[in-house]
Amino acid sequence: MDARTETAGAAGQTAAAPAPAKPGNGRRNQLFTILGAVIVVAAVIYFLYWLLVASHHVGTDDAYINADVAQITPQVAGSIIAAPITDTKPVKKGDVLVVIDPSDYKIALAQAKATLDQTSRQVQGDFANNDAQTAMTAAREADVQRAQAQLSSAKSDEARAVTDLNRRKALAPAGAVSGDELTSAEDKYNQAHEAVAAAQAAVLTAQANKTAAIGQQKIANALITGAGVNDNPQVAAAQAKVDQAQLDLDRTTVRSPVDGIIAKNNIEIGQRVPVGADLMTVVPIESDYVNANFKEGQLRHVHIGQPVVLTSDLYGKSVKFHGKVVGVSGGTGAAFAIIPAQNATGNWIKVVQRLPVRIALDPDELSRHPLRVGLSMDVDIDTAK
Repeated sequence: MDARTETAGAAGQTAAAPAPAKPGNGRRNQLFTILGAVIVVAAVIYFLYWLLVASHHVGTDDAYINADVAQITPQVAGSIIAAPITDTKPVKKGDVLVVIDPSDYKIALAQAKATLDQTSRQVQGDFANNDAQTAMTAAREADVQRAQAQLSSAKSDEARAVTDLNRRKALAPAGAVSGDELTSAEDKYNQAHEAVAAAQAAVLTAQANKTAAIGQQKIANALITGAGVNDNPQVAAAQAKVDQAQLDLDRTTVRSPVDGIIAKNNIEIGQRVPVGADLMTVVPIESDYVNANFKEGQLRHVHIGQPVVLTSDLYGKSVKFHGKVVGVSGGTGAAFAIIPAQNATGNWIKVVQRLPVRIALDPDELSRHPLRVGLSMDVDIDTAK
């Protein structure tokens, strides 16, 4: 073999040998491997977070502050003479909100007191009359007994007169008794007989008077039986009118029933207001609660007593409010709408419904960070508890 052949063979061997790997390809593969591992680890961490934490929380930003506001309405009619409270002003329970002219109610109270005094005197007279009727009945009983005694005496006199008359009549045929004596005996008998008739009439009259007295006593006794002067029905009715007049007078001063903030003040000095007019509203901000509207699919594990964390745009995310679920509405807003949806007619498209959930807030947190009715809230419920 010559030198040319050897050179060609060496060149062929050199061409058949593999090319060496570039340094950049290995680095890139390593980075992709690391990136893939990071993605897998992040996915596992997120899955574990969702499984252990996120899946046990439901949240919504469709939530608003609400409160059981107190509508201030007068219980008596009249002209407003004072209104020291204005909108946005804080008030305490018992503070004066409105004063209605009390003049008419003072007069009504004075009339009721006068009627009460008159009725009390009348009832006292009924008690005195009852005592008098008792005495009268006793007197009529004595009259009956006296009349009966007189009747008995008259009957005795009549019996003696009859005996004398019969004796003289027996002796008259023998001439032992003169005609004058016989006539005198007959006159005495007639007088005795008339006396008996008069005594009998007197007894009947006395008994009738006694019966009338007893009836009058029953009437007088019925007016006072079972009660004294102060608790007599007539006095009690008059006292009730006094109490009502006093209550109406007290109601001319309208006071705040709760602590809160004044809103919707609709009154002016001199304005005449009827009973039940809407004067203003007191918003008890320290007893605010939240109505959170959750989608129906979020409520599967929500129940009363679960803890809630809330935030408000008024204070930002740094201020956390804490509360708990206290109730779930009995129906959706659409169900209680003035014109509810008629899903049985026309084309129908399913719309996910929301159900209000009431959340009570911590009073201490509300006192430190007061909220106002209507503000929006972000709500997160821990359904694991």
